[in-house]
Amino acid sequence: MVQSNAARRLRVLFADDEPHLRELVHGELTRLGHQVTVCPDGVCALKALEKGTYDAAILDIRMPGMSGLEVLTRLKQVAPHTEAILLTGYASLESAVEALRLGAFEYITKPCKLAELEAVLRRVAEKKELTMHNLALQRRVRAAEGPTVLIGESPAMQQVRRLIATIAPTDATVLILGETGTGKELVARLIFEQSRRAHMPFVPVNCGALSENLAESELFGHRKGAFTGADRDHKGLFEVANGGTLFLDEVGELSKNIQVKLLRFLESGEIRRVGETEPFRTDVRVLCATNRNLREMVAHDEFREDLYFRINTFEIQLPALRERRCDIPELARHLLARAARRPVEQVAEMLRPDTLDALLEHDWPGNVRELANVMEHAWIVSGGGTITPEHLPRHVGQRGASFSFTAVRQHGPGEVSPPRTLREVEMEHVLRVLEKHGGNKPAAAAELGISLKTLYNKLHQLEAERKQAG
Repeated sequence: MVQSNAARRLRVLFADDEPHLRELVHGELTRLGHQVTVCPDGVCALKALEKGTYDAAILDIRMPGMSGLEVLTRLKQVAPHTEAILLTGYASLESAVEALRLGAFEYITKPCKLAELEAVLRRVAEKKELTMHNLALQRRVRAAEGPTVLIGESPAMQQVRRLIATIAPTDATVLILGETGTGKELVARLIFEQSRRAHMPFVPVNCGALSENLAESELFGHRKGAFTGADRDHKGLFEVANGGTLFLDEVGELSKNIQVKLLRFLESGEIRRVGETEPFRTDVRVLCATNRNLREMVAHDEFREDLYFRINTFEIQLPALRERRCDIPELARHLLARAARRPVEQVAEMLRPDTLDALLEHDWPGNVRELANVMEHAWIVSGGGTITPEHLPRHVGQRGASFSFTAVRQHGPGEVSPPRTLREVEMEHVLRVLEKHGGNKPAAAAELGISLKTLYNKLHQLEAERKQAG
């Protein structure tokens, strides 16, 4: 497994009463990429632990004012997530046993080599990384909603795939736009899985579900005693996602106060826990999504303009399901397979043509999420058998169809055309939309969710097919 170098950088507190040793350790650990704070005694070290967040505290056992063992005892109360490494020039079995009993991560005797200290810090980083990964994995399992795959071959979805492939390998911030239920989190997961951070945590959070009072603590963490009810240290989601990706869904719901802190992180890479004065760095890629019009929010002073431009480094617009109706049959089969917990091949024939007609007639205001619920409903009501229109919820299929899988062309009394291909259905829909707009191709292309060039290509292909047939 390839590890992120940034994820191995630690916040280290070093406390020793020898000035030259403090200077040496500070210089060497900083050179290795760690963020180092030095203290001349135990009292200073304890104050630093109470104010800031550290991954490791290297403590000399014999220091004026407060010994390393005394600092260790208090450390477990004020900073339980900080790993303690005890140093001593007067090694004894008794002090070693006492240090380990109090919860020390390691016990090292002086003089120690830099390589030895570096090896211990590497183990601290590995433990921290594993803990973060497990926390993120638990969140990911709870949040997972089906397979990470984009269904549909419409021009709009092919464009989305191309954009994902382009942006995923970078660390750029991405803004994913689209109506509710269009699959914004699915796109975020695909970006993550195709990125160099795929082996690290993916942490999704619905900003709209965060309490305004607790949003800062949930995202950035807090120290014990920072506010009423804060009875222990709490790791924020930016810490949990360290080395990986944080997905902020419904980012437009964040308060102005949190927007400022998010902007600070995006500009500096630093966060600060509630109740702390010192910021610290964390390596997180941020993906954002919203169904709101952020430009209008900026105009109405509801969203910071500088933050809007910062998160909009790269934009992906997801089409509504009604704008890519030709994808509905394939989507319906995959969602039915998910509800039935069967392979798609086993459920493909369960959707009758007139059932597909009903699905195609519906405008799907809830988009793919609504279609998923309808397929689950139909699976349950049908008892696992063939799904007819009667098995769909009453509100589905009650409007006139935009186009139909079972529509027939009458050529004469009693004469009916054979079943049409998906290609024929698609072209009929294109022509109907074009007719609706009186031949206005830009307007028709906009409603179809395709580019004007794509529309012209389709019309040229249709003309060529007609000439060939005629």
